[in-house]
Amino acid sequence: MAIKQAIVGCIAVLVSTIATPAIAKPVTDCPMRDMPFSAATPLIDILLSPAARAVLDKAVPGRFDKLPPQFAGTTPPTFAAILSLREAAGFLQIKPDTLATIEAQLTALPVTAADKVARCARYDNDVPKFTLPAGRPRLLLFEKINGFRDVPSVNAAREALLAMAKHKGWSMVVTDKGGAINPATLRKFDAVIWNNISGDVLTLSQRRALQNYLARGGGFVGMHGSAGDPVYFWDWYADTLIGARFKGHPSKPQFQEARIAVNKAHPLATALPAEWRMTDEWYSFRTNPRTAGADVLLTLDESTYQPAGMMNQDLRMGDHPLAWTNCVGKGRMFYSAIGHMPETYSQPQHVALLESAIGWTVDRGAACKAKG
Repeated sequence: MAIKQAIVGCIAVLVSTIATPAIAKPVTDCPMRDMPFSAATPLIDILLSPAARAVLDKAVPGRFDKLPPQFAGTTPPTFAAILSLREAAGFLQIKPDTLATIEAQLTALPVTAADKVARCARYDNDVPKFTLPAGRPRLLLFEKINGFRDVPSVNAAREALLAMAKHKGWSMVVTDKGGAINPATLRKFDAVIWNNISGDVLTLSQRRALQNYLARGGGFVGMHGSAGDPVYFWDWYADTLIGARFKGHPSKPQFQEARIAVNKAHPLATALPAEWRMTDEWYSFRTNPRTAGADVLLTLDESTYQPAGMMNQDLRMGDHPLAWTNCVGKGRMFYSAIGHMPETYSQPQHVALLESAIGWTVDRGAACKAKG
């Protein structure tokens, strides 16, 4: 597999090499830099602060020491970056009165200069240099992940997309640097693809750059985990760009076969059958993207699998969107919740879906239903 990935990653004609970025200045405009400590603080920022961590250890001795490193680690990728203390309290069975006591003590703590530096360390200002051939759709495959990094799915998606670029004649480059999300770099690309991105990854200036890029006509493609965090610290991303907030996925079992129905009136439905069945990890959402103006392409038939999550969480949505498009300013976005299992990236209908979606997203002349 490693040899195969190396070969695909070295497609010289269509995929540019990435130069090592120059040493960048430390990040000072990270989104949560000045956020007061509270139950809404990202768990990672509490664990990074000796004073805040001491509050936790006093209230619930040993509770956090018993967690696996991927849940309570302070070096990304880590689940601690996609949980607030309030959300983590539910997983850790911290009682409401204990949480209230913890929060009262946390809010009394100052946010020190050292806290601010530690909070910004997981962001970057590294601007990679790209060489892009002219005359082809240009795609930026973005892979900076601070939260949950499912290595098999990220790698399978990258391999499939690079092969797709070769087949379709697209120019595609790959980066894990948030510094690539800046006005000058984004102007070089027709669309940005977020490959299973988890965790807050952009500084305030990078956030503005992505928002302006979409507003002025750029394209965005989000894949599976890019809408799968239990907590978001950027409302625009969750509510406007994606248009839905993650609720959960089945756990009994996690991966199930289900029926997918296609909206044949959707402009991206041409290459797809009216329905198909496949096995994957099925996301449910707290909010429906239709309320954000999305044009739903795929829906999930909840009668064909068991939509029960952890601790018997009811994940039924009734109307259950799985993939959709929308307009964001003059730009076009596409999101699909398919893609946890590596096998999905060689599944014919899923490959056809991604090819059609990316082709539509980069086409600035494509019709797109505007938000009201």
